[in-house]
Amino acid sequence: MEILYKEEAYKIIGICMEVHRELGIGFSEVIYKDAMEIEFQRHDIPYKREAPFAAFYKKIPLDREFRVDFTVYDKIILEVKAASGLVVENERQTLNYLAMSKMKLGLLINFGALSLQSKRMIL
Repeated sequence: MEILYKEEAYKIIGICMEVHRELGIGFSEVIYKDAMEIEFQRHDIPYKREAPFAAFYKKIPLDREFRVDFTVYDKIILEVKAASGLVVENERQTLNYLAMSKMKLGLLINFGALSLQSKRMIL
């Protein structure tokens, strides 16, 4: 079985590891996101930060939109956390973002633990 977007996901997780090594734990999510943005630029990786997506109910657009932390390569959702650990709600949120965005791969990353936590989520 082939791994979906293997090379791209490998690069993203490598950048996350670099950010985690450099900053360590204890910062808010926005600090990690700012550092990720610098690394994406340094590595010429196409990304969008907090790009809006329309939300629908029974094919009717809702007044509110949702924003994912990053879309990378226009096909991967990157959701960033800075907590002591990942919880089921984080996974559900990422899966909902995948469903609403019609993207297939989500990476859920947690910078708040002693070791970087990452989880591949496929819709």
